Amino acid sequence: SILSDMGSVLIAYSGGADSTFLLKVASSVLGDRVVAVTASSETYPSRELAAARKNAGMLGVKHVVITTAELDDESFASNPPERCYYCKQELFSRLTAAARQYGLNCVADGSNHDDINDFRPGMRAAARFGVRSPLKEAALTKEEIRILSREMNLPTWDKPSQPCLSSRFPYGAAITREGLSRVELAEEFLAGLGIRQLRVRVHGDIARI
Repeated sequence: SILSDMGSVLIAYSGGADSTFLLKVASSVLGDRVVAVTASSETYPSRELAAARKNAGMLGVKHVVITTAELDDESFASNPPERCYYCKQELFSRLTAAARQYGLNCVADGSNHDDINDFRPGMRAAARFGVRSPLKEAALTKEEIRILSREMNLPTWDKPSQPCLSSRFPYGAAITREGLSRVELAEEFLAGLGIRQLRVRVHGDIARI
């Protein structure tokens, strides 16, 4: 009913368990009045973008890929504790513009009820731009989303969480294109060994897996 009341929606689509479940339900409720938009940048692993394309195609939803430039913002690149706010500010400004372009009433993300108790500065940016979080509004937890996703035969039902690559650097350590590339290559190598849930965290010259 939350989605139905929206009338039409642009979904910030990462390809993860939450946003895929949201996209599936939104598509079922609103049909072609749904557009999935994925933001591509150096902070987003290329294999995640490929998975997002595949899943959106499987769901038969219009999928658009845009490019964001959070690294060009020194407030983000300097990596303060509020880093996610600046990233989401860049993202949601682009998404609200895209929603106007496609004539859609709302922008929605995949935040769920569990996120309320987590440290997520990006939520302030969501509030600033009027971004809705239908899963959170419906008080759905991560566990419930996984159970429902499995019942719907969604391939993401047990997909591990995948925070952006910037989260691998301690606060205060500058985020650079070179550093992000090194992390992505390292994690891609380890994932190729069959390890599903991992992080390669950077501490100076040390990589902690």
